Amino acid sequence: MVIGSSWSKRSGSTLRTIEREDIETFAAQWTQSWNKRDIEQVLAHFHDDVEFTSPTAQAVVGTATVRGKQSLRDYWIKALARLQSLRFTVDRIMWDAARRELAIIYTSETDGKTKRVSENLTFDDAGKVVSAEVFHGVAS
Repeated sequence: MVIGSSWSKRSGSTLRTIEREDIETFAAQWTQSWNKRDIEQVLAHFHDDVEFTSPTAQAVVGTATVRGKQSLRDYWIKALARLQSLRFTVDRIMWDAARRELAIIYTSETDGKTKRVSENLTFDDAGKVVSAEVFHGVAS
């Protein structure tokens, strides 16, 4: 999953134009990577200085906001170790090109429990995720 490989550069600038098609591909591949539990493939699109906020992080590592790619990797490894099963299904995506923000709204099925989740990602000029915030529904 190489997001940004098809992005076009603006003349004389490093700013990349992210098209809706790129975002749709990113969301599909992001989901596939999670469903394979391939943390490195997911992390490939995150900036080294990413800030990631999630209620699950609070429960797993004792802080709601994880800072830095290595800390995010450590958190996800611990979180996945607690799960017997995991499956994400994208319901829809919302893309704000002006703000470079993507919301992936998906159904999370973990260990027999289902809930709706919104993962909100902000991209930098190079197409890397620099911040993310996750919102969870109630598991049923």
